[in-house]
Amino acid sequence: MLAVLADAAAHGWVLPAFNTENLTTTEAVLAAAHERSQIIGCAHLPVIVDITNNYWHRQQTVNYTHTRNWEIGLRLFLADLHVLCAPPSPYADLNVLIHLDHIQWDSDAGLLAGELSRFSSIMFDASTLPMEENMARTANFVRMHGKTLLIEGACDEIAEAGSGAAGSGCTDPATAERYWRATGVDLVVANLGTEHRAARSTLAYRGDIARAITARIGPRLCLHGSSSVAADRLGSLFADGVRRVNLWTALERDSTPVLMRAMQGSADKLAGPRASLDYCTTTWRQGIVFAEMKRIVGKYLELWYV
Repeated sequence: MLAVLADAAAHGWVLPAFNTENLTTTEAVLAAAHERSQIIGCAHLPVIVDITNNYWHRQQTVNYTHTRNWEIGLRLFLADLHVLCAPPSPYADLNVLIHLDHIQWDSDAGLLAGELSRFSSIMFDASTLPMEENMARTANFVRMHGKTLLIEGACDEIAEAGSGAAGSGCTDPATAERYWRATGVDLVVANLGTEHRAARSTLAYRGDIARAITARIGPRLCLHGSSSVAADRLGSLFADGVRRVNLWTALERDSTPVLMRAMQGSADKLAGPRASLDYCTTTWRQGIVFAEMKRIVGKYLELWYV
């Protein structure tokens, strides 16, 4: 993973990481990355696929299966990627990296105690704790796993949309430096004015704070809550010292209206004398969502893979 980061930096790329909680999203990410790889002539284009576990904001392994069992959901997620990334899949040449996102220091203890070798990186999230305890627990995790995993840590908790904490609660650069030096994490998640699960892209990413942090610790930032910022404001991230970007909300938020419009436009084929089974299937609905998610992912890839 460090080698991938170094190669991306040499190209001036910000590595995108897309969260998923179902097969449709997973494949839409891979399909968009494959298409971008052909456009720029890089068959082994790196793309990171993320999943959360018992993160209290969003339990994506739990949502991956209707058993609502995170262990089954995680196994299905990994199995999907195994099949999609091996021949004869069209995505087999991609350099797909698997990231565990927002892994909680307490509720994810069972996952952390298990086998982690299939993952390229992990975000160890102790941001709900007071800073001293956050740093101590994160540093201990780095000591245990820092030689085998790229470790991302959170010096601040990213605000939830509507909480009113974004922007005003941005990370102090001195705090970010203290956290990084105390923990030894590879990447730092700082609050740069964004929010998780925002309904609109209306916030202003604080590039000035990113640059101030980078001046202290080097280019080691990971931006979370990117869906809360209009995509056209995210083109300067590499120059600000951001090396990874996490995205999920925009995929779900912005594909849903497309599905709703398609269903409304096909209302006469969903019921009544002109009803057609072709318009009543999960395959039809998922096809619409897949195509729109692929388009959304592709737009972000255009920003960072040039």
